[in-house]
Amino acid sequence: MPHVAAIGTYLPCWGTALQRQAGDDEDAITLAVAAGRAALAEGGAVERLVLVSRDLPLTESSNAAVLLAGLGLDPELEVVERLGGAPAALDALSSARPRTLVIGVDLAPAGGSARLDGGEAKLGPPYGSGAVAVLTADDGLRIRTTARIARSLPVRTRNGGVVHDYGDPRLLHERGVVASLVAAWAETPVMLAGVDHARAVELCAGEPAPLPTSGASSGLFALAILAETRTPGPLLAVEQGNLSGITVAEDAGGAAAEVPVHRHEPAARPMPECVLTPGADLPISLAAYERAFESKVRWEAGRHPDSDELDFPPRYRVDDDSTLNTSYELVELPRVGTVYTEVTVAIPVPGLFTPYSLVIVELDGVDVRALVKVTGAPAGSAWIGDRGRLVLRRVAVRSGVPDYGYAFEPFEPSEQPEAVA
Repeated sequence: MPHVAAIGTYLPCWGTALQRQAGDDEDAITLAVAAGRAALAEGGAVERLVLVSRDLPLTESSNAAVLLAGLGLDPELEVVERLGGAPAALDALSSARPRTLVIGVDLAPAGGSARLDGGEAKLGPPYGSGAVAVLTADDGLRIRTTARIARSLPVRTRNGGVVHDYGDPRLLHERGVVASLVAAWAETPVMLAGVDHARAVELCAGEPAPLPTSGASSGLFALAILAETRTPGPLLAVEQGNLSGITVAEDAGGAAAEVPVHRHEPAARPMPECVLTPGADLPISLAAYERAFESKVRWEAGRHPDSDELDFPPRYRVDDDSTLNTSYELVELPRVGTVYTEVTVAIPVPGLFTPYSLVIVELDGVDVRALVKVTGAPAGSAWIGDRGRLVLRRVAVRSGVPDYGYAFEPFEPSEQPEAVA
């Protein structure tokens, strides 16, 4: 029986309170990293990682290296990338052994589409982007498997990149959700993921809270709500004809055990207007990509022996005897800092949305300043002296390869910490 030790959630800042949309520099991996870092905010050992999504950026190659680097985890960790929706995420959690980090990610709304060229947002159904990470342990919130039904109802399919959507809500409800619930012989759920909120209210006991997503992360968002409110009972997730369910166990006092839930959910704001300038695809040098990967994605500087100075980005040095010194160690950099100076770029740049802002950030506690792009805020809104965090973002897509780095996300007014001298 798995035990949940901590939960972390992430919602992009763009969109509305009930429907978020990933930014132009976000994808399933950056969302997963944000949720995972929230779940690991208080520490905790991780021996295995399971990522569940239908929006993985790389399918021919693996996304594991970026995911582990962004989370600051050992590159030798076992990573399972699983294609699936809400039932798949609950399945992964219900069968997870202790010290497993299970992450469910939704980039685009189920059946909808993400941002289009020209800055126009198309959010489709009333659900959006988000991610949740759940860390298991030997003790904590107890859950157990209560239902698992696999039925064939291919309402929505994808073959060779082409999506086919039968689009019959009544069929999906009657022969999908309802038939699966009957076949599962499950108790009336307290939360139901994978369906719209009105349908969940009809089929659940009590008044379930609305969920911000409807895919792989939706059941884990529901679990976060049950953990926060210490509500025991069945939690079910459906997708077309498939159903999976877990039960949140109660303790001796009749409530669910208390576990920390860390939410990185900034206030919702409208997507700013910007324009994507067409242009030639920037080529990529995979040799240069590989050389810079560890320091860039793990956010590390180089430090040479017998020196306290940090080089960012890491680089070789010429010693006093004119020999090239290539031996340096990588040192993790702080992820909080203050804007030292800023500029906003309004000139159209091929392949980029404009306008956008760049800042030089003075990192806390070290003598390092980094030039990064601003994320999670409209262009021109970051000012000298603003505080914020460095977060993993997709900085470009070159020759079809997503390239990752860090961006500056200004703190919300309610989370402004003091600067570190």
